[in-house]
Amino acid sequence: MGRKNSGGKPEHTPKHTYDRIVWARKILDLAESATMQEIKGNYRELIHRWHPDKCRGDQKKCREMTNKIIQAHKIIIDYCNQYKFSFNKNEVEKYLSAQEWWLKKFGADPVWGNKKQI
Repeated sequence: MGRKNSGGKPEHTPKHTYDRIVWARKILDLAESATMQEIKGNYRELIHRWHPDKCRGDQKKCREMTNKIIQAHKIIIDYCNQYKFSFNKNEVEKYLSAQEWWLKKFGADPVWGNKKQI
């Protein structure tokens, strides 16, 4: 059986890996692609909002949400820790910063690129 929630009932999380990741992503309010910074930021914001010591609503609901948030974060982090990152040139260049992209595309010339000075 699955984990038990604070009421002793089994916690409902999907069994299949993809479904679990989608469930976790939605709990953490993440888009289909997210940076580690976004994952951490959403997790911290949600924990701060729902933690029973901070939450002003129904304490049972706050504990349940806190448990879901922690479980979702663990699922996402476990997935990220198992993800194989690619360091080939094409893959790295997909994620250039705006400044790096601009320099690669147009060079140092602020208007058109690598024009030679007259």
